[in-house]
Amino acid sequence: MTLGAGLGKQGAGLGRPGAGLGARLDAATKGLPAPLAVLDLDALDANAVDLVRRAAGTPVRLASKSLRVRHVLTQVLARPGFAGVMAYSVREALWLVGHGVHDVLVGYPSVDTEALDALAADPVAAAGITLMVDDVAQVDLLAQAAARHGTDGAHGARGARLQVCLDVDASLHLRVGPWSAHLGVRRSPVHSPREAAELAGRIAERDGVHVRGVMFYEAQVAGMPDSDLLVRAVKRASVADLDRRRRLVVDAVQDTLGHPLTLVNSGGSGSLESSAGDPVVTEVTAGSGLYVPTLFDHYRSFAPRPAAYFGLDVVRVPAPGYATVFGGGYVASGPATRSRLPRPVAPDGLLLTGREGAGEVQTPLRTRGQDLRVGDRVWFRHAKAGEQMERFDTVHLVRGDRVETSVPTYRGEGRTFG
Repeated sequence: MTLGAGLGKQGAGLGRPGAGLGARLDAATKGLPAPLAVLDLDALDANAVDLVRRAAGTPVRLASKSLRVRHVLTQVLARPGFAGVMAYSVREALWLVGHGVHDVLVGYPSVDTEALDALAADPVAAAGITLMVDDVAQVDLLAQAAARHGTDGAHGARGARLQVCLDVDASLHLRVGPWSAHLGVRRSPVHSPREAAELAGRIAERDGVHVRGVMFYEAQVAGMPDSDLLVRAVKRASVADLDRRRRLVVDAVQDTLGHPLTLVNSGGSGSLESSAGDPVVTEVTAGSGLYVPTLFDHYRSFAPRPAAYFGLDVVRVPAPGYATVFGGGYVASGPATRSRLPRPVAPDGLLLTGREGAGEVQTPLRTRGQDLRVGDRVWFRHAKAGEQMERFDTVHLVRGDRVETSVPTYRGEGRTFG
């Protein structure tokens, strides 16, 4: 299977749930037992093309946590416009490099000393992996691993120095007199150019560690749908703040280090245009925009084409107007709200019940006029992208009304990284 076949017929609405979706997926997966996961390759291809278009020439780094299928990762990486992976674990990064991925940015700090030792002991991995830091305590662990394994390139030892990237807080800080607000996620403690320069200077004092870049993840722009006027106002203010602050941070860090940065990462699937439009940004990151889970249904920046689904079978009909499917309790991370629940999409008109929601072993549905019988299949979408794949060991890649191939997820390869 090669992603990218048949792109000439893609449309903005391709893959949207509709009257024909259930019939098509039913035909493709006939004979396959549920619960099962599928990816619609036509929608996935169209989404990949759209991500590259929106990035407008800036390379797109793939966020592996939003995919968690190595086959899909490598196939998309082979396409023009994509370059490198953003991993979420050092162990995952080591595994990917061992399978031929040459450029992995770990998007989160790590205190996994065993994995850091394995990285420091492997010159190929040390050259291909960049670690994320926002605190000198994290850096000390890296320097200690480098010292134990002789990876300080300055002394001509067995490998390159460990490469690091500074995670700079991209949230919007507002202050009016005594009133202040933090709009965004709670990630890095490093926010200002001065704080970034100070951290870079302290890293420069340590042997075996080299600062090669900075990262900004504007979650309040990339991860929030354009649901109302207030959200859109916050997004505009955040983009304006970052357009100014990114350059100041990069200049401050470069002045402190005395060498240029080769990596300035920013953005997410929901903010590719604004991030790629900043000349200081060398790459943007995206992942969820390939699968398009339900949390991405209300963005103005792109037309959602859902590509990831999971199918569950009706196992009983407890009362008129209801049907119960086996499984389904695949609730997404984040605040415990209805938006984190999976959504039935085919047949049309089905609803989760307010009392039971998505169940651990069974999920009752209100059928609202649909005549569902024991053995019928119901198709759902997950609220987040990669988290669906943690529930399945295999994903079936569907094109049209047939399964083109079936491949293992991370879980199917025996890999769970957190």
